[in-house]
Amino acid sequence: MCDTCGCNITHGNESLIRPGGKLAKTESGKEAVTVLHSLLHENDHAAQHNREHFDRHNVLAVNLMSSPGAGKTSLLEATIQQLDPDLRIAVIEGDLETENDAERIRKHGVKAIQITTGSACHLDAHMIHQAVHNLDLSELDIVFIENVGNLVCPASFDLGQHQNVVLLSVPEGDDKPVKYPVMFRAADLVMISKSDLLPILNDFKIEKAKHYLHDIASTAPVIELSSKDSSGMAVWLEWLDQQIASRKAYLQTYRKAAPLNGALSPHLHTMNHPAHSNKVVK
Repeated sequence: MCDTCGCNITHGNESLIRPGGKLAKTESGKEAVTVLHSLLHENDHAAQHNREHFDRHNVLAVNLMSSPGAGKTSLLEATIQQLDPDLRIAVIEGDLETENDAERIRKHGVKAIQITTGSACHLDAHMIHQAVHNLDLSELDIVFIENVGNLVCPASFDLGQHQNVVLLSVPEGDDKPVKYPVMFRAADLVMISKSDLLPILNDFKIEKAKHYLHDIASTAPVIELSSKDSSGMAVWLEWLDQQIASRKAYLQTYRKAAPLNGALSPHLHTMNHPAHSNKVVK
């Protein structure tokens, strides 16, 4: 994770460790590990709060993760162009610097909030919380979170999302799932992006990538997609529709049952509810 480089500490959570902050001192005053563990605990608490915001407004939050250049922004542009126009979306963009990706999204008439992380190689829940307060969730159906390009750290930070989509681009090679197992185990959907390059980069084998996913005990469905020629887009859009419907059905059931059962958790997210089914795409 980020214990070595220290990027657990971001502009979103640094107030916790400043003098006077909740985590300003560890038990001994010296043990950095205690601070890092506590920061993750605080992150999870903030993520739950974010998820409750999304749930309150029936908004599906999708976290897109991949290495740099795998095609996350291109996927979002193609999605905006082809998604049902009745579905209202916004995008939260994460990069170390620049608003380049957010500007690409805004050109399509979609609101995009840019988060520049500085030295941090991932987004965290505190950053997302700040961004969410710049969105009117009552006017949205989906919020896409485009995480910082990195196949390591983003997998360790819950943002309050409902679904994780991990892109594996053809130029990267088919062995990335076994090299970066934590990331691919976190996936609810694995997307083989830039699939239009398969005839050219024919050393990438779809079946090998699936085999590696099986080796790391991932049950995530796999789809092949090209934002350039739109192949696979229909499957992706169907998957999104299914997640929206599953989420709404889950929340309706929860809200009906909650007044009758005080033992129900106030935390509306569970990895086992229908919105996390990995059987909707084959």
